[in-house]
Amino acid sequence: MTAETTKDPLVIFTPSGKRGHVKAGTPVLTAARQLGVDLDSVCGGRGICSKCQVQPGVGAFPKHGVTVGPDALSDVNAVEERYDRIRGLKPGRRLGCQARIQGDVVLDVPPESQVHKQVVRKAASDRTIVMDPATRLYYVEVAEPDMEEPSGDLERLQAALADQWQVGPAEVPLSVLRKLQKVLRKGDWKVTVALHRDRPDGAEQLLDIWPGFFEGPIWGLAIDLGSTTIAAHLCDLTTGRVAASNGMMNPQIRFGEDLMSRVSYVMMNPGGDLEMTGAVRAALDQLAVDLAGEAGVDPALILEAVVVCNPVMHHLLVGVDPVELGQAPFALAASSSMALDAADLDMGSVNKAARVYILPCIAGHVGADAAAVALAEEPQKSDDLVLILDVGTNAEIQLGNKTRVLACSSPTGPAFEGAQISSGQRAAAGAIERVEIDPATKEPRFRVIGCDLWSDDPGFAAATAASGITGICGSGIIEAVAELRIAGLLDASGLIGSPEQCGTARLIPNGRTHSYVLHDGRAEGGPLITVTQGDIRAIQLAKSALYAGARLLMDEFGVDQVDRIVLAGAFGAHISTKHAMVLGMIPDAPLSKVTSAGNAAGTGARIALASLAARAEVEALVRRIHKVETAIAPRFQEHFVAANAIPHATAPFPELARIVPLPDVSFNTAGSGNEGGRRRRRR
Repeated sequence: MTAETTKDPLVIFTPSGKRGHVKAGTPVLTAARQLGVDLDSVCGGRGICSKCQVQPGVGAFPKHGVTVGPDALSDVNAVEERYDRIRGLKPGRRLGCQARIQGDVVLDVPPESQVHKQVVRKAASDRTIVMDPATRLYYVEVAEPDMEEPSGDLERLQAALADQWQVGPAEVPLSVLRKLQKVLRKGDWKVTVALHRDRPDGAEQLLDIWPGFFEGPIWGLAIDLGSTTIAAHLCDLTTGRVAASNGMMNPQIRFGEDLMSRVSYVMMNPGGDLEMTGAVRAALDQLAVDLAGEAGVDPALILEAVVVCNPVMHHLLVGVDPVELGQAPFALAASSSMALDAADLDMGSVNKAARVYILPCIAGHVGADAAAVALAEEPQKSDDLVLILDVGTNAEIQLGNKTRVLACSSPTGPAFEGAQISSGQRAAAGAIERVEIDPATKEPRFRVIGCDLWSDDPGFAAATAASGITGICGSGIIEAVAELRIAGLLDASGLIGSPEQCGTARLIPNGRTHSYVLHDGRAEGGPLITVTQGDIRAIQLAKSALYAGARLLMDEFGVDQVDRIVLAGAFGAHISTKHAMVLGMIPDAPLSKVTSAGNAAGTGARIALASLAARAEVEALVRRIHKVETAIAPRFQEHFVAANAIPHATAPFPELARIVPLPDVSFNTAGSGNEGGRRRRRR
């Protein structure tokens, strides 16, 4: 019975993207195990450990082609009620061992329910930053109250700040005013205050007050709010030191893996934007708590945050319906920077008066994250022509030098992050992240996250016994596909050869096509990890969108080559530049001129957190950047189609040819008799 005709319910798990039909009445935990989904359980399904919690979605999910009704799962049973009563379940959560699947359903597996926790690899890179923070500490000595000269304690504090520091007058939130008198008297009229300015010429705001001399440190958050992951750095606002970095999966994934699917969810489900706003705000607040705990810091000393994000995340964070961003002309509700109270974003765990600065957006599909990358990488100051690709679910691309800077976005989708790949998973311990295939023997070797050994090194099995070999993440699938091409197992069109054509039993039948076996762990109870023809197509679509966006900017600039290429983003930091070039993800260039900038958006957020001057600089910079709209550019589709070939249908890639000779093979044998697939295709 095929998936198209079966009446069995369809279950889709996020963030893995794994899906399948199961019999009605199947427990969620059982379905997860059948589909190879990473869902934890310690108690064996007795409803005791709560490790198997899932979050069901309700409503229309156009990307997945399903509408989830409120009765998609069985009703909450007595076991779940008892657990919720005694230990508590987050709203909407279900125990996977108790909830049974009754209809089509989309289920999010939260990070704490995953056996192999995702590794959100967005660590802070070393960077020299000139400190000019918006929030500073000031020690003042305040005149005591006098019957002869009646005035309020606040007014005398303001006068002391003006006299001793030439600052103010400052706005004072109620949270500070309520404790002002007690603190003044406890400090014997000597206090330290934290004053904040949103702009170099802006008004001061008094964020907190301490008795006596308080030297801090006080803290700020630099947050990169991505569509797939959220990364944050806890920074000392005096020195810029990063005390802790952490990240999590964006909980909005359960509403859609990419931006347009989330916009579609809002269109199809009234109130869907409020659901996603609530989910991401709760995640930011939790991330603040986690970072403070990791650094041993009182969350009340977090006085400021800077957020960078793409336009859809921007609107959902501040509570604006993102529907206009899903249709031409892709109008932003506001493109300028924003200065808000943290309380407005439901960040209740930080200081009650904390402030949040959101960088400006460049255009409807090029957001504050791209502005942060520009702040960090400074293409507008470059003598040579630099192409910057921030690779993620939605790629932001910039091309420029001192004369001008162009920008666009390109919908690469989640394949680069392991989603929509048959054995794919997010980056986690046990995921294959590096791959090599011997061109002579066609045998693979690989490395997994959490282990420095290669699979053919002595001790590999023992070193990976705890994590297992669980799947393949984004950097792994990139290298695997490129290595298949280098080894002559994949032709330029992206077609995998047969065992007879390629001379290896590693190629196994998969319907009308073939798959390459990277690892077969079935004898030990593990998974069969393969690269399928469908995986190749998913990577081709993603890399073609990335290349086409870059090529479109080069057309606009009037060039056929760039001087250097910078790969930004967490994913860009972990992919091999050689393999990216083999795939044709990026234009041809000397590999020595292709570098990784790590999480450049996060670096830009840190710079803006540390410097008021940098905020003024980025606000001026976004007005200079020219946006090129890929959605309406006629040549984008032309470039996209040509880029489907590996590395490219027409571009010669001479720099790549100097270091990696690619076999001239073709496995499209239709009408070619028995010539073994070596016959050239007709043009």
